[in-house]
Amino acid sequence: MQQPGLFDAPPRLFTCTPSKLGSYEDCPRRYRFTYVDRPSPPKGPPWAHNSLGASVHTALKNWYGLPAQRRTPAALPGLLKATWVSEGYRDGEQERDAFRRSLGWLETYLAEADPADEPVGVERTVAARTSVLALSGRVDRIDRRGDELVIVDYKTGRSESTSDDARGSRALALYAYSAQRTFRRACTRVELHHLPTGTVAAHEHTEESLARHLRRAEDTAHDVMSAERARTEGRSADEAFPPAPGPLCGWCDYRKACPEGSAAAPAKEPWSALSAS
Repeated sequence: MQQPGLFDAPPRLFTCTPSKLGSYEDCPRRYRFTYVDRPSPPKGPPWAHNSLGASVHTALKNWYGLPAQRRTPAALPGLLKATWVSEGYRDGEQERDAFRRSLGWLETYLAEADPADEPVGVERTVAARTSVLALSGRVDRIDRRGDELVIVDYKTGRSESTSDDARGSRALALYAYSAQRTFRRACTRVELHHLPTGTVAAHEHTEESLARHLRRAEDTAHDVMSAERARTEGRSADEAFPPAPGPLCGWCDYRKACPEGSAAAPAKEPWSALSAS
């Protein structure tokens, strides 16, 4: 006799990144537009702050990709120019100002860096599995300090990061959890490096606090899977993935496809996040 359940299929894991989970928590409809609907609704125009952030992140990645003897301030203008993304700016003057400020951030941030220091990973993907999640994410930088790893996340927005931001970041906690399992080494410290101000906001997690973040991520995954089941069982897309209108709707890529979002907040110009910089 066959043992009951011996050949039952294992439960399906929810494949995700921290940003995928965050998208559902912010607005189930936006999650649906991004990850479920095919084809997705057309997006709005590119955002200048995303272009700036991507340019700076890639320049930092390429700086660490140089041989140690070439990691000098003189290399930075060429690295930033080679990676610069021009989309979303109001005009050439605003773009040139953003380039100059970004270059200044990089020069200040790297002035104290030891060119010989080699991070454990730069733009490194880490991954882990639980009974619910198949989790992965790409970390800006992973440092080794003593016997432990440290998660480093670059920030280029206007608002200075705080220790509460570092403590409350689901993404950083999940990166730390995944890095532990990818590298088989302790990783509990997470840091937000705010380039415009040169400040570092840090938090030292415990295994318990990482576990709390992980449980919340699994709760979100269960909610998403329940919504997906409801959709396949015949509920309408709007019932299964309802909108969550609010101030963030002004920044949503899918605002034009969402009547509730369009009514909830005025549209932001693509360069709005830079206007007061």
